[in-house]
Amino acid sequence: MLYAILCYNDEAITSAWTKEEDDAVMARLQVVHEKTREKGQLGPAIRLLPTTSATTLRKAQDLVIDGPYAETKEQLLGFYIVDVQSLDEALQIARDLGKANPGGAYELRPISIYQPGKELQLT
Repeated sequence: MLYAILCYNDEAITSAWTKEEDDAVMARLQVVHEKTREKGQLGPAIRLLPTTSATTLRKAQDLVIDGPYAETKEQLLGFYIVDVQSLDEALQIARDLGKANPGGAYELRPISIYQPGKELQLT
């Protein structure tokens, strides 16, 4: 089953990290990435650029807003796609990631793959 592990944290904190602090977190995460990849469970892992680089489309008004549009304390900073047998396995990966990367939260969601013209795949 495919799960998205959505990574949330306070961008004001993570963007204040020094290069050395950021490199240390990324090195700890890399250990988890390698372990998960070796098990054949790791799909794409995406680190989003800061919300200050965001463009938002307000659908109802067809209004484009440059810059951040975050009204929450924690922002979506990135996500992982994992292929596991159960939610428990996905939770263990999120726990391992959490040990490597302080603060914030991980939200896990099952994924269905949609490709126009093809039948919806729930995996």
